[in-house]
Amino acid sequence: MNMEFTRKLTIPMEVKKMYPMTAEMERIRDERAEEIRDIFSGKSNKFILIIGPCSADNEDSVIDYILRLREVQEKVKDKIFIIPRVYTNKPRTTGDGYKGLLHQPDPNAKPDMFKGIVAIRELHMKALKETGFTCADEMLLGYVAVGARSVENQEHRLTASGLDTPVGMKNPTSGDYSVMMNSITAAQHRHTFIYRGWEVHSQGNPYTHAILRGYMNKHGQSLPNYHYEDLVRLCEFYGERKDLENPAVIIDTNHANSGKNPFEQVRISKEVINNCKFREDIKKLVKGLMIESYIEDGAQKIGEGCYGKSITDACLGWEKSERLIYDIADML
Repeated sequence: MNMEFTRKLTIPMEVKKMYPMTAEMERIRDERAEEIRDIFSGKSNKFILIIGPCSADNEDSVIDYILRLREVQEKVKDKIFIIPRVYTNKPRTTGDGYKGLLHQPDPNAKPDMFKGIVAIRELHMKALKETGFTCADEMLLGYVAVGARSVENQEHRLTASGLDTPVGMKNPTSGDYSVMMNSITAAQHRHTFIYRGWEVHSQGNPYTHAILRGYMNKHGQSLPNYHYEDLVRLCEFYGERKDLENPAVIIDTNHANSGKNPFEQVRISKEVINNCKFREDIKKLVKGLMIESYIEDGAQKIGEGCYGKSITDACLGWEKSERLIYDIADML
């Protein structure tokens, strides 16, 4: 094989024993998980905001950001349920670039997967302990999003079918709705498969749903899919899939929907909410928004050292983000 075997990594169960959660942390996690499920099932009419940095590259600035969110959450809690976006594993379009905390807990140092696993565990536990937030990640804790480059992967679909938290399936970079819908169908069904050396039997995840994030055409141009017509089309796709439970969509306001211009997220968020007012089926389907936001506007290169500024995709800064959350609450 054309690879070097460096060391055998510890299994997740062992890391959990090394860094255990307290009973209080488990209680908060379970309560938030139940509330999130209620939103996707329609028992609660709260609006979800999955908001935070493109990548969680620095524990101090990420916790600082989440603490700011905590204060805002208290002011809008009657209408909005905030799930901090803490993404620690970054699939890259070409495979190059910063791949997240899992690979490089220190973006300026060499990759160290074990330190990365520990850093992720500690970051999510610190967020839960100090802020009371369970967060969104790709295969962790309070909310799970399967990215545009992973949505066709069989292991992601099978694993999602065995989770008890809502899982969002993004449309692929091609924009093909049928791929996304097939992933949702697969994840809502039961399966038998191999997981970490075990033969397992999943029960199916009825809270698996769609995420619209825009797409790229054959010329490499970014095209959106958050407009009214796109939401009507998704309603029709769900209408054709009578076997799917809890029809739902989260709109990703960045990525191809904004052409990676983070400042467009303000306009896009407001357009989506306005669209929900014209048709009851759209209002029922749209459960929330995903927004890329950090302390500082924009992005920087690794090593530039600006506190709270993204080292991957550009983000909306804190002041604009805070104002947007209050505006969304007023529109709901």
